[in-house]
Amino acid sequence: MAGELTAADLERTDYRGRSLAAAYETFGIDPAALLSAAPWTGERRPHAYVELHIEQGPVLEERGLPLGIVTAITGIERLVASFTGSPDHAGTRPMADRRDAMVAAAEAVLAVRQEGCGAPQHGVSTVTRLENASPAPNVVPSLVRLHGEVRSVDETWLSGTRSRLAAEIAGRAAAHGVEADLSWSTDNTVVRAADSVQDLAAQAADAAGIPWAPIPSGATHDAVHMARLAPMGMIFVPSAGGRSHCPEEFTSTSQITTGVQVLADTLVRLDTAHLAPATS
Repeated sequence: MAGELTAADLERTDYRGRSLAAAYETFGIDPAALLSAAPWTGERRPHAYVELHIEQGPVLEERGLPLGIVTAITGIERLVASFTGSPDHAGTRPMADRRDAMVAAAEAVLAVRQEGCGAPQHGVSTVTRLENASPAPNVVPSLVRLHGEVRSVDETWLSGTRSRLAAEIAGRAAAHGVEADLSWSTDNTVVRAADSVQDLAAQAADAAGIPWAPIPSGATHDAVHMARLAPMGMIFVPSAGGRSHCPEEFTSTSQITTGVQVLADTLVRLDTAHLAPATS
């Protein structure tokens, strides 16, 4: 719908080796037709886009608030780091004479965590996976791959995370005689909600006497892509315990009703509002 899909995207594969194009075909969708579909333009271009969602975090619940109005959606930088050491015998190689890739990777896990803890405002960092290429129990790990990510709505801080982590991880690895090779990819940049949509959602909440707070989104949403087409905004309702995408995910019917009420009034207000078009 947003016109962002590319031929390269269709060639990407999942862990089973199945391409995105093949997955579309499984659902009876012609991948080629998706690429030829023109983005919305002219009179068909949306006037605005508003998305109602659970917070997926604990902030609203902890503050006792029924509603959040999203200020921005996080940018995400993804990291893959490879650590190369020496595959020595784990029983005979002295500790002081090892080039242990797993130790260097463990140092990198701590460096990634330290990066998120040092963010000046909303910022998080996570290592999601470590892969040992030689998992034999009697061999010093010689090749370990790390997967991680850093997220923030602070563009300035996030833009510097690559250089900061590269220097920190390389330095820690070198201290163990291990080589570190890092590669990065941007999952999405920081996307800010339109001030005009935020203001109208706030007016809708205030008119209904519903307390609310401005809140960043640490998760990405469809709104990231729709922001290319129209002024975008999001409304959050609480998540019990901050849980989401799991069996424990829960938001009460009354909380959902509150969100729907504010969403509906926001849409009515948008219907007569004059908004600046999306610039992305």
